[in-house]
Order: sequence, then structure tokens, then C-alpha cells
Amino acid sequence: MAVTIKDVAALAGVSPSTVSRTCKNNPSISEETKERVRHAMVQLGYEPNFQASNLASQNSRTIGIVLPTSTREAYENPFYLEAIRGISQFCNQRQYINTVITGQDENEVLQAIRTMTRSGQVDGFIVLYSKLQDPIIDYLYNEGLLYVLIGKAYQFANQTIYIDNDNLLAGQEATEYLYRLGHRKIAYLGSDSSLMFSADRKSGYQTALLRHNLPLRPEYCLEVPSIPKDSDGPIHRLLQDKDRPTAIMVSDDILAVALERSCIETGLSIPEDLSIISFNNSLFARLTSPQLTSIDINSCQLGIEAASQMINHIENPNLLATKIIVPHYLIERDSCRKIITARTTANPPAD
Repeated sequence: MAVTIKDVAALAGVSPSTVSRTCKNNPSISEETKERVRHAMVQLGYEPNFQASNLASQNSRTIGIVLPTSTREAYENPFYLEAIRGISQFCNQRQYINTVITGQDENEVLQAIRTMTRSGQVDGFIVLYSKLQDPIIDYLYNEGLLYVLIGKAYQFANQTIYIDNDNLLAGQEATEYLYRLGHRKIAYLGSDSSLMFSADRKSGYQTALLRHNLPLRPEYCLEVPSIPKDSDGPIHRLLQDKDRPTAIMVSDDILAVALERSCIETGLSIPEDLSIISFNNSLFARLTSPQLTSIDINSCQLGIEAASQMINHIENPNLLATKIIVPHYLIERDSCRKIITARTTANPPAD
């Protein structure tokens, strides 16, 4: 089995990124550490690709943008398009090129990353998503490659540059908004909790319910791995339940559109029968009828900040890993309504 940069790092007692920087003779690494790393390379017979390293550090000025693996849905999500727009806008100003890396599975994406790295075609990678136990992040970290994450880091958090929203707070605020409108039967509809943004928004929803002593009802918390296509799924069953919710917080505008379709199919009116609040404030939120109340997460700004941090770390390799939180804000539209609770008054005393 070929010796990897991770093996050298383990023997030298340093991180894989330190080994990578030693291969490039980076001045941020002390001579003592460089000698220890070089001794480990000789001991293990590790031969770094100095030609690729030099090309990447001197000439390429190219950033790889990694999309989540998908056969189709990731490429239709406006969030990724907006983030790429922000990345491209900043890269154009600094005269960097960006290239999008996609694949139907993780092996396909990993192969593309390996090919670009070995040929010295890329300086670093911006990963547009964050999920639990991601082999792509494992590879980037263990090979000492520069990467920036859009989303909260799950693996190697202290060594990872990441740009994110406070999704837990956003989920809590969205639920609190529905509570202030008078809703007490509030459900949650989200994508797979292996995606960090969805897991945090769900946690924010649960935190808001507990804060107001509302029960955490399992039947009110739906997670779907993809956009539902059938008319007999969990969303329909929830909407047809006798004790159905009066409001639903949805983790993404695309899911909210699917929810609106389910409401039409089950004969429910929005917002008269069901209030909906979603996330991203994408084109979908503005094209639906009624238009969706949505949390704007500044998708384009996430891309701009990611590109800025990437280029800063390319040009200043000794910088520490940076964490940036981009603010969110609520856009009120017509998909939510206030519940007016009738009050009864005692009969006035008889004369």
C-alpha cells in the first residue's frame, strides 16, 4: 500500500497540513519541524509530488468548488447557484479562476479532486455543504489540502476554515415567529439530519418549543431525504391527521413548495388552514402563491466570504483557521397568518 501524507504526519507527530507545507518549504513551519517531517519522509519512503506542489502554489490561481453528490437535485437548488455567484464575483475581482466539481457519488468526486491535485491544477477547494462523516472532507484534511467549508464543521472543527449561518438561532427564531402569531401546534419539515444546517435548524425548532413548554411530538417532526414525489407520503398523512398542525417550519424553500403542493392536494388553504415559514428566500419563495415567508441566509454573501478566506489563506499560508458567521433575517410575506383566539366573557350581573 502506498505511503500517504497522513502516514508521514503520524510518524512526525504533526498535522497533514504541516507535512504539505513542509513539502512546499513554507516559511511558517519551523526548521526543527521541517527536519522532523523530512526524516519521517525518508524513513517511510514517501515521495511528494514537488512539481504539482510548485504549480499549485505559483501558477494555477484556481479554486475548486465542490457540490454535494447528487444525480440531479443539488444542481436545481438556488442556494448553490447563489453561493457560486458570490464565489465567482470575488474570484473575478482577485483574478482567480473557479471550477465546479460534481459527481453522482463520492468516489466520482474524490477522483476528480485527486486528478486536479496531482496535476497541480488547483490551489484549494471550497466545499458548499457540510454533513456528518464526509469522506471527501476526510481526504482533503488527511492529504493536507487547503479547503474552506460553507457550513459548520463536524470533522476537524478546530483546524477547518468555515463560513456559516447560526442555523440553530435561525430555526429558533422562525419557530418563535409562528408562536407569536398564536400557533401552538407547530410542526417541522426538513431534509436529512446528516446535513449540518438541517440538524441545527431542527434543534432550534425544538429549543423554541421547549422554551414555551410545548410538547415535542414525534409525528410533528418530519425528515425526508429528497423531494417527495408521491401523494401518499408522510407529509400527506400529517396534513390529513385529525390533530394536524396549524403551522410548519420548513428547512428549505424547495421543500416548502412541495408542502404547498401537498396542501392543494389535501384541500388545505395557505395561510387560512396552515401557516408556512421556510429558509433561503430563493426564487421559489417569491414565485409561489401565496409567496413564502422565509429566512434569508445571505447565500451570495456566504460564497463571497468563502472565496475571500480561501484567497487569504492561499496568499498567507501561516494564517490560523477562521470561522465566520453570516447574519440572517426574516422576510415576511403571505404564507403565515395570526391565529385569533376567541375570548369568552362572563354574563353581566342581572339588575
